[in-house]
Amino acid sequence: MITITEAIQSLVPNAPAHYISTTTDEIVGWDVAEVKTGIPQPTQAELDAEVIRLQAVYDSQLYARTRKAKYDLLNQDEMRYDDTKNSTTTWVDAIDAIKVAHPKP
Repeated sequence: MITITEAIQSLVPNAPAHYISTTTDEIVGWDVAEVKTGIPQPTQAELDAEVIRLQAVYDSQLYARTRKAKYDLLNQDEMRYDDTKNSTTTWVDAIDAIKVAHPKP
C-alpha cells in the first residue's frame, strides 16, 4: 500500500519538514522548520492522484517481484556449472518454469 509519505517524496523530492496526521493521513504542517524553504505544499488532490499512480505502478510489477523471489531461491551458478559439466538444461528449465508460472502482463 502506497503511503502519503511516498507520494510527497515523489511529487516534492526535496520536501521541507512537515507533519502528517496519523488518523487522517493528511498533511497537518508544511515547511515547519525554523528556516522556511518556500516550497509549496502539494494539494490533497495532487497527493491522492499520486498515491493512485504509484500504486498502479507497484501493482503492475507484481510478476517481476514474484519472479525475483523465485529466482533468488535457485542456486543458479551451481545449476549452470552442473549443466555445463553434464550437458543438461536444468537451469534453463527452472528459469522457463518460473517465467511460465509468472508471465508478464
